[in-house]
Amino acid sequence: MYDGAVQDLIDELGRLPGVGPKSAQRIAFHLLAADADDVARLADAITTVKARVRFCSVCGNVAEDELCRICADPRRGDDTICVVEEPKDVVAIERTREFRGRYHVLGGAIDPMNGVGPDDLRIRDLLARLGDGKVEEVIIATDPNIEGEATAAYLTRMLAPMGITVSRLASGLPVGGDLEYADEVTLGRAFEGRRKVS
Repeated sequence: MYDGAVQDLIDELGRLPGVGPKSAQRIAFHLLAADADDVARLADAITTVKARVRFCSVCGNVAEDELCRICADPRRGDDTICVVEEPKDVVAIERTREFRGRYHVLGGAIDPMNGVGPDDLRIRDLLARLGDGKVEEVIIATDPNIEGEATAAYLTRMLAPMGITVSRLASGLPVGGDLEYADEVTLGRAFEGRRKVS
């Protein structure tokens, strides 16, 4: 549609997750109109993050050193591991300030339709971490979708013989939501996870 470098930029931006053709075009023209220093800072930030950031050797979270800040923190409990799909899930849980244990990032979820099986995830690494007997509970915090549920079921089967408590994050209705808009699975989970208030 456009010539040369502009179309190349739009094509590359369009490859980013969640960026469609129209958004890619808007971003490209924003960058064209932006101050050269602002664009240079963005390009530098992208280059720097690609060069410096890696995955934690223990949990798989993003890190600039061998260990992420959570694995390096001696104040975190070693008896509980929260299993998540992606590093962004660690950030979401950390924002709650409710969990003080360690994490394990799988690097995705079981998704046979897209060719992702258990061997493609960091499940063997999780089992190795559990071998020393320090961990008493594994909290499975995969997404509440088909792939996340399949992953949770698989992990539960793998961990059950180890004598470790395996729990799953509760799911249900969001605060501020309306019952009429809740799907059947969400509403069903809300009933399963109900708790006594008096």
